[in-house]
Amino acid sequence: MTRLKNIVCGLLMIQAVYALGFAADKNLTLQQAFLRDEPRLLKPLPRIETWLDDRTWLAYPAAEMRGNTLLMKVDAVTGAETVFRDWKALSAALPEGFSLERVLERSTDYDKALLEKDNDLYFYDITSSALKRLSETPAAEKTPRFSPDHRRVAFTRDNNLFVTEIASGQEKQLTFDGSATLLNGWASWVYYEEILGRRSQYCAFWWSPNSEMIAFLRFDDSPVPEFTLVKADGIHGEIEVQRYPKAGDPNPGVRLGIAHVRTGDIVWVDSDPEADHYIAWPLWTPDSKQLFFQWMNRGQDHLVIYSAVPESGVIKKVHEERQPSWVEFFEDITFVGDGKNFLLRSTVDGWSHLYLYDINGKLIRRLTQGDWDVRAIERVDEKNRVVYFSAADRDPVEKHLYRVDLNGKNWRRLTTGTGSHTCSVSPHGRHVIDTHSSATEPGRMVLRDHQGRLLRTLAEQRTPLLEEYRLGKTEMFTIPSGDGYDLPAKWTLPPDLDLNKKYPVLFEIYGGPGAPSVHHTFPRLSAQFMAQRGVIVLSVDHRGSGHFGKKGAALMHRQLGKYEMQDYITAVKWLRAIPFVDSTRIGISGGSYGGYATLMAMTCGADYFTHGLAEFSVTDWRLYDNVYTERFMDTPEENPEGYEAASVLTWADKLKGPLYISHGTMDDNVHMQNTLQLIDKWQDMDKEFILMLYPNGRHGIRPPKDWHVAREGWAFWQRVFNLERD
Repeated sequence: MTRLKNIVCGLLMIQAVYALGFAADKNLTLQQAFLRDEPRLLKPLPRIETWLDDRTWLAYPAAEMRGNTLLMKVDAVTGAETVFRDWKALSAALPEGFSLERVLERSTDYDKALLEKDNDLYFYDITSSALKRLSETPAAEKTPRFSPDHRRVAFTRDNNLFVTEIASGQEKQLTFDGSATLLNGWASWVYYEEILGRRSQYCAFWWSPNSEMIAFLRFDDSPVPEFTLVKADGIHGEIEVQRYPKAGDPNPGVRLGIAHVRTGDIVWVDSDPEADHYIAWPLWTPDSKQLFFQWMNRGQDHLVIYSAVPESGVIKKVHEERQPSWVEFFEDITFVGDGKNFLLRSTVDGWSHLYLYDINGKLIRRLTQGDWDVRAIERVDEKNRVVYFSAADRDPVEKHLYRVDLNGKNWRRLTTGTGSHTCSVSPHGRHVIDTHSSATEPGRMVLRDHQGRLLRTLAEQRTPLLEEYRLGKTEMFTIPSGDGYDLPAKWTLPPDLDLNKKYPVLFEIYGGPGAPSVHHTFPRLSAQFMAQRGVIVLSVDHRGSGHFGKKGAALMHRQLGKYEMQDYITAVKWLRAIPFVDSTRIGISGGSYGGYATLMAMTCGADYFTHGLAEFSVTDWRLYDNVYTERFMDTPEENPEGYEAASVLTWADKLKGPLYISHGTMDDNVHMQNTLQLIDKWQDMDKEFILMLYPNGRHGIRPPKDWHVAREGWAFWQRVFNLERD
């Protein structure tokens, strides 16, 4: 109880300060809080595009964030800014229907661009103002990518891989068997969503550094069951059929090919095309002589990195990793020493750390260790043999920039103060652009030198207008779990907090394995909006959320839902001991996995959570895709008890509090089937709930209907928490 007493004592001091009165007397509007409408309390920060060298970088100014029309060149030493590219002005030289403000692909020197019009591909050279048509076919050219030397463009069309020589305009088809189910260089849906990631935009091919070869994945989707989505437009509607493997379903077949551009020959990497496995993340060595790729078994507890010879497809094992829970693909393998060595970020000891291997897979040395996670490799400075990485060695809710020599020495932290720092390091580490905020300070962008010393402030989110608004205090703290885990928490309190009153609490969570909600960052204005209306907005993370490394996340293996509910309920019990918390108004809200956690809280945890709002939620893991689900749960056949215990449907009869559910009817990620099966069960039980459907909505509702989402969500909380009307 000591921690609780300290918090209450601190709040008594805060209340005394509030009693003195402030000039700030304005409240946020719903539009300001959820849609970033004017007047804006926080300014957008510049968007750093890339470093040109150790002294200069390119950035879009804050004022140009939405239009992306001016790309500025900034001198780190003098601070001078000059226009590097004015995309709007340059677009004026193009024929009608073309624009450089939105392009398919830009060259690394920003002198060349790939454009699209009427499903055809065009090349534009800014230096010569030359526009060249590269295709003239009924079918669209998808995910076009420049070769590293910018002389060729590769793309997919009708699920085949093509390459076009820009100078001559000569097009060469590299694969010929593409169909609705055979995909060459175009990702199968489950690979796009769960392995390559949405940032891939379905692109599943990779140029070699010498621009002579293209590695690509070939998928056979024919074994994957179809799922039908129905678009309700028009008189008869439309059908969209999706190849979607649910937990336990067959996977797409996958092969890795290497296309030799000059000859058109395809070399297939040695692997069993019939095997039930995953192959992903091809990575060329800098000299283009080897192709690294990763293999993972269906059970996702065994991973091997192989190298392949491009001329023959012969493979050699480079690195192997097994874990009792699950393994994950290495997404940021980094070659160093002219490709003679590589860096790996592995969780093999229960925490994510850096390891240096030679090209054959022999461990040279470990670079970092401790009960904390390396979150990302930010830059490798080959010249000075230094690795820059982001991590948090002292407090897991923070993020800082660190450096360590490749010999494992001179480890140090470069950013200072509390909060979370996102950094961009110049090629040889001479300068660092540090964007940071904390629970009490809005975002600020500063320039640091190679020792982490502050050189100057580049931009700030804070505006004078911020001082005119009543803002609640945001605090970081931990809640004891009772069995050794201090659960990270963050709340925003009403600005006029009265310790003699009772306030509702709204949990805002996500809850997925290794996916924390609590960060030492400035609170969202939506949290301040709710706090101004008398709601305590709280985020708390369970032991598997990532703050306790892979060691903590692995506790969730084969039992999703268990520790989320155990730790969230512990947080409610802790709140009940606070005199100004109303235990009859404990709400919870989340979307996707957060929607699942919300529904579990309102059923399995119905004795603790009184009100809920769940969006596009998983309700039964047997209905979600196999790659994500089986990573944590194994297959339904292997773990029937785990699936049963983790299903909201299992606990459906326990629902008793007001609940608002929403879902997009065309959600191709978490199918609306999840919500329909749950409400069907509740209707049979005669349970009360509110359902809101968004016609043709996908996963997460986009503008202009996002306003409806915000307004209806707020109306729900206003009604069930019995809050005063604005």
